[in-house]
Amino acid sequence: MSSEVARPTVGSKISVNVKPDSLLTRMKKSWVSYLFIAPFMLLFSVFTILPVLISIGFSFTYFNMLEPPTWIGWGNYLRLFLADDVFLIAVKNTLFFAAITGPLSYFMCFIFAWFINELQPKVRAFLTLLFYAPSISGNAFIVWTLIFHRDTYGYLNAQLLYFGLIDRPIQWLVDPDWMMPICILVTLWMSLGTSFLVFIAGLQGISPSLYEAGAIDGIKNRWQELWYLTLPAMRGYMMFGAIMSITGSFQAASILTQLTGPTPTDYATWTVMQHLLDYGNVRYEMGYASAIAVVLFLTMVGTQKLVQRLLNKIGT
Repeated sequence: MSSEVARPTVGSKISVNVKPDSLLTRMKKSWVSYLFIAPFMLLFSVFTILPVLISIGFSFTYFNMLEPPTWIGWGNYLRLFLADDVFLIAVKNTLFFAAITGPLSYFMCFIFAWFINELQPKVRAFLTLLFYAPSISGNAFIVWTLIFHRDTYGYLNAQLLYFGLIDRPIQWLVDPDWMMPICILVTLWMSLGTSFLVFIAGLQGISPSLYEAGAIDGIKNRWQELWYLTLPAMRGYMMFGAIMSITGSFQAASILTQLTGPTPTDYATWTVMQHLLDYGNVRYEMGYASAIAVVLFLTMVGTQKLVQRLLNKIGT
């Protein structure tokens, strides 16, 4: 009795069920790679993930740093949105501030980087340093404080009085009508920071052959080149710059405090970050401060997801 072995014929389909390796198996195969990233993952987990989780836990407690945390459930969040009028003012100011400074600083960083990238290397290096310098000068607010000083010794008031445009000094950094516009102006002046350098690096990394291929395929002008070639090639850099701009605009506190003081008039420039620092560093109500931090964190994550969806449509 002869045994026949079925052999595949030409055109027949062979189905092979291959089970994917488990996570533990993949880690064993790539143990060297995991060993190299272990120090970073350890530091990232201890100093980023763990504090976020602890903050979420504290947000459901009353914790004054002197007594053990007491569980109060949603009490902090109810107080935040229903009983804290100053927080609602801070939310309005933060959204207004972020809606202007975030997009404007983002586009300024890219536009300036795009123009500077077309210049000669020496000129490009000089202008990069010139535009980047305000973001690293820690005491730059002093110059603006002198310009917008509220008495006759302020540079702007002195010039306006000299030319007869006003009859008395304007309280620039005390008048609620002027405080927020001035803070936005100073923030935009100092906004060409990390995102600006990242965009220049991204533009420098684009191969000239990409533009040559685009010209062959029908790219007719610089705007088509920007939309269909430059922006898609820089999608990763654009996303990083968007995250930096969003984070910076929502976490604005130091410049506003330096310009308008720790207690601005009518809370005209009071932001969510300042509210958080007030309850965390001054009042030591860590449970309530943690609730503010969680709300701010979720808002930034949601905004970043929205921006990521918009950036994914570039060049499509």
